[in-house]
Amino acid sequence: MKQITLKDRERLRQLAEKQKEYAFSPRNEQILQQWKALETGKRESPTVRLLFSNFVNEVITPRMQCESEDARMLEYDLLCTTVGRELFDDDTPISPTFDMRWRTRVSPFGLSPKLTKLPDQKNTGYHIEPVIEDLEEQWEQLEGGSFGVNREATVKYREWVEALIGDILPVRMVMPSLPGSLTNPLVHLMGMENYYLSMYDCPEILHKVMDMATQIYEQYYNFLEAENLLIPTVGISPLHQESFAFTNELPADPVTRTTQCWGFLESQETTAVSPEIYGEFVYPYQDRLVRRMGLLSYGCCERVDALWPDYLSKWKNLRKLSVSPFNNEPQVGEYLRGTNVVYYSKPRAEFVTNPGPLDETALREYFRMVCQSASGCLFEMAQREVLTLFGDADRGRRYVQIAKECVEQYWQP
Repeated sequence: MKQITLKDRERLRQLAEKQKEYAFSPRNEQILQQWKALETGKRESPTVRLLFSNFVNEVITPRMQCESEDARMLEYDLLCTTVGRELFDDDTPISPTFDMRWRTRVSPFGLSPKLTKLPDQKNTGYHIEPVIEDLEEQWEQLEGGSFGVNREATVKYREWVEALIGDILPVRMVMPSLPGSLTNPLVHLMGMENYYLSMYDCPEILHKVMDMATQIYEQYYNFLEAENLLIPTVGISPLHQESFAFTNELPADPVTRTTQCWGFLESQETTAVSPEIYGEFVYPYQDRLVRRMGLLSYGCCERVDALWPDYLSKWKNLRKLSVSPFNNEPQVGEYLRGTNVVYYSKPRAEFVTNPGPLDETALREYFRMVCQSASGCLFEMAQREVLTLFGDADRGRRYVQIAKECVEQYWQP
């Protein structure tokens, strides 16, 4: 890492002090109690958050002051940790540590996708240029999936951070949930149309490709175990889909097997096929990975209501289920009511992203449906897929406030 200016150093230390202050505040303790209730299966005080990953250009980058590339990378991480509390007053828990991960990688296939975006697009839409046009003829090109870790880069960065802010925020190694994405990387290589047609045109080849990708993840899990790269996934540790790993079912230290860790799976690319087709081409391979995981968080934007009876309900280690607006939300609530599976609500985003003032009447009516659907469930609400707040952080703060008021009024334990 390069030397940074005194000005950048002071900026980073000020942000670290601010995070430490938030972490030891009474408000953070209240938030931690809400998460610990979920952890122990208590139906009380659901958490509400507004996730900003799709509009960092409005709430993170404009507030960055550091000049050097290395300092800006650390500044970005520090700002991201506190933005939920500072700008939206949501229920994001804050740790009195600087959290970083091993720089590991895994790719289930040996090819890289070709994605194109318009010049003015940031983290929004893209177009897939298929590198696999005919799976039956080209499937062997997908061989060569790989995984690994850059230990040297991880250690160097940790030492650099410790020298800068370690006396304020001790560095803590964390691990996100175990990955296992199968359909997403395949569709990025084939395109959606080619992928769907392959289920009809060459089902045997598609099964071969899915098995190949699953084996790469299984080998990756073995690698993590053999190289002592596993870290407890409990407490304020990251789960995919921007959640947290609070649980009392997994060990806090040490962990030596992937079956002691959280994992995450999804298959939103198959949301348009029947449950039976999902059951034929996706479920058997996901099931192999689930067996290597301690607990499972499942789903992104796909429908899970149609998959629950015959498939998702079979996974006894499932503890968090993504419930997007594409689902029959009351039906999912019926499925999860009284169980130990968190109803992870991802409400419709247009109420906060539509131009003009918030339509608070319509918003409250919508939140009433969500809260009533999740009544009797372990309940976590996180507003994702927001592309803009029109540069108005107060708009996000008001949105969170309304969501909390609706949870208090309409959700029943």
